[in-house]
Amino acid sequence: MAVELIKERKAVAMTGNQAIAEAMRQINYDVAAAYPISPQTELMGFFAEYLANGLVDTEFITVESEHSAMSAVIGAAAAGARAMTATAAQGLLYMYENLPIASNWRLPITMVLVNRALSAPLNIHCDHGDAMTARDSGWIQLFTENSQEAYHSLIMAVKMAESALLPAIVNMEGYIVSHTIGNVNLLTDAEVREFVGESDWRKNIPHPLLDTDNPVTYGATALPDYYTELKYAQHVATFEAKDHIKRVLEEFNQLAGTNYQIVEPYKLDDADFAIVVMGSTAGVARTAADQLREQGIKAGVLKIRLFRPFPYEEVADALKHIKAVAVLDRHDSMNGLASPLYQDIASALYHLPERPMLHDFIYGLGGREVTVEDMLKAFNRLINIYTGRETRDRFVEYLQVRE
Repeated sequence: MAVELIKERKAVAMTGNQAIAEAMRQINYDVAAAYPISPQTELMGFFAEYLANGLVDTEFITVESEHSAMSAVIGAAAAGARAMTATAAQGLLYMYENLPIASNWRLPITMVLVNRALSAPLNIHCDHGDAMTARDSGWIQLFTENSQEAYHSLIMAVKMAESALLPAIVNMEGYIVSHTIGNVNLLTDAEVREFVGESDWRKNIPHPLLDTDNPVTYGATALPDYYTELKYAQHVATFEAKDHIKRVLEEFNQLAGTNYQIVEPYKLDDADFAIVVMGSTAGVARTAADQLREQGIKAGVLKIRLFRPFPYEEVADALKHIKAVAVLDRHDSMNGLASPLYQDIASALYHLPERPMLHDFIYGLGGREVTVEDMLKAFNRLINIYTGRETRDRFVEYLQVRE
């Protein structure tokens, strides 16, 4: 039986890794499996301390690779356990073979992805390259801005995944959030456990392997006569997941007094120009928008919290009246067009009879510091393109490259 430590709400200074470990303790997963990789290693180290001190009931499996970690939690979840893992960068790529298996089997696994740049060249700092490789894997994806959001998001992700019967990734930027101390308002242990509900292998998924009275097969071959129908069922579930996610957000907002939304507009109602962004850069972007408004320029920001399934309706509604939008991508897809968030935003707006001009900026790669001046540069470049004072020969450009 897990020990109850926090009996009254309190504010604590924590890094993102500490906050996630605290959420894991309060959730009291049945199974966790992980392999060390910076900047995730410390996270599981903090949780291992809780385990060693007898504060959780979790079966913590120290596996020999990230591939094994994902295999372990797939097996655990298929048996009916509430299971999680965590990784970063190349660790996620090593898991990748199993990601679409977890989603097609409708297993409500949660993963903390401590965002780190992909090699090569070798870099252990933050960008969103690892998360972008998983964008078509069938997993729910949430992005977080700070330690507080990371803590809350993992708690919510458990309920989102189990409601939608889809696995979920909580993205937390490496070092920028994972190792940076911030104020975290902690819920009580009882509140968290009541919110996520008691784990019951008979109820966590519809057809657990341990239910020997109702035997099922996992991993069966689907030939051409059935494969399409099985993928279609997953397709429908992905579209339906947004309703489950919005409901969980509303329930959590009532519990914690927060105002989380799947997309979060900032001063967009009367804005002419806007930045769209995910993760920690949202705060810097809001500061830049405020400075521009002091100069008489109507600027705003749209923060994307839910990246998958992509909230195209909410994005279109938030941006439909804007004159020009700068999309900030912390990843370069190297596809000759633009990067993932830009493509999603463009698709969401395409059906509108009148739509904003779009421009894509690649920024913050490999942990490059992001400043208010960078955001002002993006806004000014966007405004100059829109007004015709400057031209462009493609839809995407690097924001911070040294000449």
